[in-house]
Amino acid sequence: MAWAPVTTLLVLSLSATCGVMTQAQPAAATGLHSGPVAATPSASARTPGPGAPANVRISEGQVGEVGPGGTLTYPSVTSCLTVTVRLRGGGMVGAHASLFQVPGEYRSDRILAAVGQRIGARAVRAVEVRGAVGAWHPSYFAKAIESHAEGERVPVPTEPDPDGLARAVADGLGVPRDKVTVEDLPDGDQTVS
Repeated sequence: MAWAPVTTLLVLSLSATCGVMTQAQPAAATGLHSGPVAATPSASARTPGPGAPANVRISEGQVGEVGPGGTLTYPSVTSCLTVTVRLRGGGMVGAHASLFQVPGEYRSDRILAAVGQRIGARAVRAVEVRGAVGAWHPSYFAKAIESHAEGERVPVPTEPDPDGLARAVADGLGVPRDKVTVEDLPDGDQTVS
């Protein structure tokens, strides 16, 4: 049980900055959609129309999208990761992955599927992962911290693993690994245009 104090410390220190453990239906990022994100998005959910916002703010656990020339803002990236997918058509789909699920938003093990649904069949030019790389174990994209049963060992990163994170994101989105870059950029707002 040597891992229990480490896991408890991880939960206590990060839950204040990356949400609370809960299960709920995720909401869309401010600006493009309101209400829950459908399991099978409609064409309008995947492709911004003429009135699509030029700037979208994506909080923890949310997925959002802007058209060509738009800007994504990820507020307060402390122990989180952001995933920005640059589409060949010039738009972007973004996700703000939280170590712990924020009430009403996506868990880390469901956020890449939501991004993939939003992308649909559109071509991906590049994927940029940024944030607290050292706080993330690549397995969190396959099984969220709060998905582990009581007494089950939760993987805790012992050192940053940018290559492992890039592989996990590439696999989760179904894109080639060479399209994914990872940058350690914690502690602050991120703006991507």
